[in-house]
Amino acid sequence: MGEAKWLSDDEQRLWRAYLDATRLLFQNLDKQLLRDSDISFTDFEILVLLSEAPDRRMRMRDLADASTTTRSGITRAVSRMENAGWVRRVECESDRRGAWAELTDVGYARLAEAGPGHVGAVRENMFDLLSPADIAPMTEVFARMRDRMIDGRR
Repeated sequence: MGEAKWLSDDEQRLWRAYLDATRLLFQNLDKQLLRDSDISFTDFEILVLLSEAPDRRMRMRDLADASTTTRSGITRAVSRMENAGWVRRVECESDRRGAWAELTDVGYARLAEAGPGHVGAVRENMFDLLSPADIAPMTEVFARMRDRMIDGRR
């Protein structure tokens, strides 16, 4: 490894602001969901991913890869949501080691109930602070970052 290319002062300020904003955004969204809907941000995210998937189901490993939660965290969350009746686990017929998580009608209703408050919190903590001109360049930068990291996994 060569010598580190340290961050400039401007890069350091951006990096720290990004880390703080991301951490605080997740914390605020989690607090809002728990307060208003008694559902965690993790559970909400999983319900959203399942609601958008074909047949409202995803392989457990794909669900973990698509979320901000670890594989063990997904397993615990799906078990918790299965007990609540929001999700059901279905064996994968083509791979006995794998399992599907499938959103139930009860889980879909729970998501629909929590959605408006969550969207309001996202607006309040993010989009209300941006101008319309900020959205396209920020989308492009974050998409580029995401794509680099996804490509790096392959």
